[in-house]
Amino acid sequence: MAKLKQWRPNKRNSHMSTNLKVKVWRGGEQGSFASYDVPRQGSQTVLDVVTYIQRHLDPSLSYRFACRVGMCGSCAMTVNGVARWTCRTHVAKVAADGRLEIAPLSNLLVIKDLTTDMSEFFDKWARAKGQFNGKQTRHDDFARVDPNSRERIAANAGIECIGCGVCYASCDVVSWRADYLGPAALNRAWTLVNDVRDTQRAERLRAVAGDAGCHACHTQGSCSEHCPKQIEPTAGIAGLKYLAAKAAIWGEL
Repeated sequence: MAKLKQWRPNKRNSHMSTNLKVKVWRGGEQGSFASYDVPRQGSQTVLDVVTYIQRHLDPSLSYRFACRVGMCGSCAMTVNGVARWTCRTHVAKVAADGRLEIAPLSNLLVIKDLTTDMSEFFDKWARAKGQFNGKQTRHDDFARVDPNSRERIAANAGIECIGCGVCYASCDVVSWRADYLGPAALNRAWTLVNDVRDTQRAERLRAVAGDAGCHACHTQGSCSEHCPKQIEPTAGIAGLKYLAAKAAIWGEL
């Protein structure tokens, strides 16, 4: 495994402090913050900082990452109080004073240090009927969907979600209501109720129309504000509220 190069001051980054003061969550739910001094480097990401600590200062530090380029979402953590992808968050943008506080995502059980248990997050996707169910088989011709249709445009707005959990960690409703399905699961449901190929529209609307579903959303918009993919789950949840109410009026729920 290649070692990180030692940072040295130069004309371009001589205005930076030579070290970052980093506080990192250690332990489980009842853990605490530990402090580290990390060399500051140009174009340094928060994930770079965590990696430096694990490789050079404390090999017992646990965290999760994979692609390092903003495609998998597995490196999401709480940075200075805000849920973020650490691989795409540059230190210069969040720690101008040279101080960082890195914690696991909120609203999820902590396994160890910066690693959280995502089981409940994905279980809620299942409860929201987040699986596509079509009627065609491999022997049928490809389904043809009008890309300019209202349904396809609505679905397209939410399909780029990669399940990073940032919206879930940023949602106040999830914080005080553990059974709430959460913005990611409801966004997934929204994309599927607008997929004309899917056959479980009625079942999905019933799943998200309960007390822990779309109507529990307070429309504060934290999920949309913090989504790294610039998806707006708040808008999709509002759409689910409308469709669920309409289905109820017509006796379909």
